[in-house]
Amino acid sequence: MITRRALPLLAAPLAAPAIAQPAWPNGPIRIVAPFPPGGSVDTVSRLIQQPLSAELGVPVIVENRGGASGSLGTAQVARAAPDGQTFVLVFDTHATNPTLIPNMGFDTRRDLAPVLLIGTAPNMLMVHRSRPWQNVAELVAAARARPDAISYGTIGNGSLAHLGMVLMQRAANIQLTHVPYRGGGPLATSAMAGETDLAAATGTIFVEHLRQGVLRPLAVLGPRRRQGLPDVPTMTEAGLPGVEAEAFWGILAPAGTPPAVITRVEAAARRATEVPEVRERLVNIMGIELRNEGGAAFGAFLDRQIETWGRVIRENDIRPD
Repeated sequence: MITRRALPLLAAPLAAPAIAQPAWPNGPIRIVAPFPPGGSVDTVSRLIQQPLSAELGVPVIVENRGGASGSLGTAQVARAAPDGQTFVLVFDTHATNPTLIPNMGFDTRRDLAPVLLIGTAPNMLMVHRSRPWQNVAELVAAARARPDAISYGTIGNGSLAHLGMVLMQRAANIQLTHVPYRGGGPLATSAMAGETDLAAATGTIFVEHLRQGVLRPLAVLGPRRRQGLPDVPTMTEAGLPGVEAEAFWGILAPAGTPPAVITRVEAAARRATEVPEVRERLVNIMGIELRNEGGAAFGAFLDRQIETWGRVIRENDIRPD
C-alpha cells in the first residue's frame, strides 16, 4: 500500500522538468542595429532600449553591425541561438536584400521570425539650400536640360529611397546620378555639406537640417502628405503619380525562438513605443507612423514588400553597391 507519507516522494520526479526549465531572460538582451550609428535604425533602437529594458527586467544592449545594406548584421542574428537573447531591428532594405544580394548566407523567411512592425514613414526628396530648384517641376526641367548632371544621395543601392527615385526618373523621363552611402549617418553628413544636389531619405534623421533650412523638401514619396510638413506635396500632387516608397522599421528574432518569448518581446516593444517621450520623438519629430503590428501581420507585410520591390529591382536591373 502507498502511504500518505510516500506521496510527496512519488510526486517529486513529476515536478522536476518544470523546475529544470531555464529562466528567461537569461541575462542581457542584445538588439543588433545593422547600420552605422547616426541613422534611423540606430536612433529607433536606442529610443526603445531603456523602456524595453524596464519591461523585461534585464539590460538591453544595442550593437551596431553595419554593412551590405543591413544584411551583415541581420545574418548574424539569423545564425544566433534561438534563445530569446538576440534580436535585430531592420529597415526597408530587409525587403530588397533577398533580390539584390542572393548570396546573403541566410534565408529571410526561413531563418528569421517576425516580432513587431514598429512603424512606417514615406521617403522624401530634399534639395540642398545652395541649389536653385524650388519644386519638382523645376527640378525635372533642369534634369531634362542636363541629363546625369544632377546628383542625389541615398543610404545605398536597393534602399527604398533609391528604388523610389528610380520610379521617379522613369515617370519623369529624366536621368539623375545616384550616389549611394553606407547608412543614414554618412548620408546626413554628406547632405549637410551639400556634397550631392539632392537627398532621398525618410527625413527621420534630417529634422535639424530641415528646421535650419539646410535642406528644402520638394516632395513626399508616399500616398499622403506628412503630418509635420503639411505644405510639402506628394509626388502624385507634384505631377508624378505612382511614385511611392515608404520605409519601415521592425524587430525580428532567430527562427525557432519560443513563441512565448516572441509574444512577450512583442508586447514589451509595443509598450516601449507608447512611452510618451518615445512616442513624441518617433511620431512628432521623426515622422514615423506607428503600426505596432505583431508577428503574423508583420510577416504578411514583409512578404508583400519583398515581392513588390523585388519586381522593381529585376525590372530596372538594380545591382548592389
